[in-house]
Amino acid sequence: MNKIDLDGRLAVVTGGAQGIGLAVAQRFVESGARVILWDRDGAAAERAAASLGAAASARQVELAVDTEIEAAAAEAGPVDILVNNAGITGGNAKTWELDPAVWRQVIEVNLNAPYIACRALVPGMIERGYGRIVNVASIAAKEGNPNAAHYSASKAGLIALTKSLGKELAGTGILVNAITPAAARTPIFDQMTQEHIDYMLAKIPMNRFLEPAEAASLVAWLSSEDCAFSTGAVFDISGGRATY
Repeated sequence: MNKIDLDGRLAVVTGGAQGIGLAVAQRFVESGARVILWDRDGAAAERAAASLGAAASARQVELAVDTEIEAAAAEAGPVDILVNNAGITGGNAKTWELDPAVWRQVIEVNLNAPYIACRALVPGMIERGYGRIVNVASIAAKEGNPNAAHYSASKAGLIALTKSLGKELAGTGILVNAITPAAARTPIFDQMTQEHIDYMLAKIPMNRFLEPAEAASLVAWLSSEDCAFSTGAVFDISGGRATY
């Protein structure tokens, strides 16, 4: 494993109790950062933080509620790195068969929550003249997965947020980038049908799912000072699935 220098940095990772979020938090701690896990499952976040040692802590946050994110941001202190990782799939269905409540919930968690988190933490980054924001989108944002229009649309919106915010903050010392992973075998698979899981695997030329630690390596670089001239960019990590 290559060494990424995050010594002295404070990071917030949303959805950090499991999956890619937990892998990112672990890589951050190994790289010298302190990490706060924001997750709606407070007990799971506490267990995850305990497994990472003294450099990690947890806070239960309902990420789609403005006031909860604002309170968590005020409690965190001067945050250098924000990783908007939390996401839900909302299950699988044809677009015209989706329950509007499910559509709205997916948009709330996958798109509105990252906006609220950025709104809460960016002013402090501007004041200090430094920051790194990494948004975990999806290859579905580029391609539009069938039977997952709500998820695909939410992640496409996250890419657009990344590009807009990156342009707004260019020149401030704050870089905003996104990654578009292919599917990783994490607990989020529990929200999908086996048919959809098989579909996703069939689309990956490397013929395997992403390992969370692989995504964490890319996020760690994007969160470091070594990443100095990329902003508003989208970094593919899809095992060859993306062709553009």
